[in-house]
Amino acid sequence: MNPVGDVAVIIAAKDEGDRIAATVTAASGLPGVDLVIVVDDGSADDTYAAATGAGATVVRHARNRGKAAAMETGAEAVRLLERRDGREVPRHLLFLDGDLAATAKEAAPLIDPVRAGSADMTIAVFPATRLKLGGHGFVQRLARDGIRRATGWTAAQPLNGQRCLTRAAFEAARPLAPGFGVETGLTIDLLRQGHRVTEVEVALEHRATGTDWRAQVHRARQFADVSRALADRELRPALVRRARRLQAKLSGARRGGSW
Repeated sequence: MNPVGDVAVIIAAKDEGDRIAATVTAASGLPGVDLVIVVDDGSADDTYAAATGAGATVVRHARNRGKAAAMETGAEAVRLLERRDGREVPRHLLFLDGDLAATAKEAAPLIDPVRAGSADMTIAVFPATRLKLGGHGFVQRLARDGIRRATGWTAAQPLNGQRCLTRAAFEAARPLAPGFGVETGLTIDLLRQGHRVTEVEVALEHRATGTDWRAQVHRARQFADVSRALADRELRPALVRRARRLQAKLSGARRGGSW
């Protein structure tokens, strides 16, 4: 880590004991990074010990509270540490997933525009050859359409959680949309307020969500949370009708044994 930096990495992780140490190590070497916070969101494995051993400051949730809550916890931990240290200028916040492992070292292009003052939030775009985003498909379309209707901006990968923000932008978006609606809500709220948002291609890679029943439950939760984020931003009735059509299609696919 840089002895004097201006970027804090926040990693929300649940049951990532096999990858979190590599993710922390790689993230620690990114430009401007002098603090890595891991929020252990109710893990049942050794995520806490592995992250601590890799040099991260770890905050633990006693139970799983979801992605948005973990992001808020991480940002608050950064703020409290800055106040303790008498730091006057807040750090930028880089949010990364816990399963990026060694590829986290490729996140520098997300940081550079924010540090240079040319963007208030950057969003990662994974190359097509590495695209393994959870929710790829119908949930992604729902989020993309919602963002476009709300702001006029079309996102390539609206659900990508690898993002770098100024502290001011993060605070402007609070309270965050709950659960897996956080990315969609962040993008809409910041664009509506006139913040500069840009997508950046980065060579990151994480686990594919898969197709088993756990993956199906995960996608159903994503769908519900994104729908809620859109509804809370008054994108009714058109988007809610579209969400219901997509949900009906999803139910049919599940009855047919596919996703």
